[in-house]
Amino acid sequence: MILPTEGHLLRIFIGEQDRYEGMPLWEWILRQARQQGLAGATVLRGTAGFGAHSRIHTARLERLSVDLPIVIEIVDTIERIEAFLPLIDTAIPEGLATIERVQIRFYRAGKQRDP
Repeated sequence: MILPTEGHLLRIFIGEQDRYEGMPLWEWILRQARQQGLAGATVLRGTAGFGAHSRIHTARLERLSVDLPIVIEIVDTIERIEAFLPLIDTAIPEGLATIERVQIRFYRAGKQRDP
């Protein structure tokens, strides 16, 4: 796949304990992104954060949270991202999604790996 130099970044903020169709929500979104042929996705686990409810979730031992923040980042064209959003929208009961323009410097793969 070749990406243009101008792309967009979809960033989805959810909780670690969020689930959909019997699996962690982050994993379901990741699988959907791959199935839809998006250029790539990365899932990041936060050490602390808060959202719309203003409850702080943290990995500190004295206040260990079981619902740490998860951020999913997907870079592709705006058309592909806009087509992807309706597929995942109803699966996310709480969270945040943002889109921003990005400059793509390179998108390349080394050796082919098995899936």
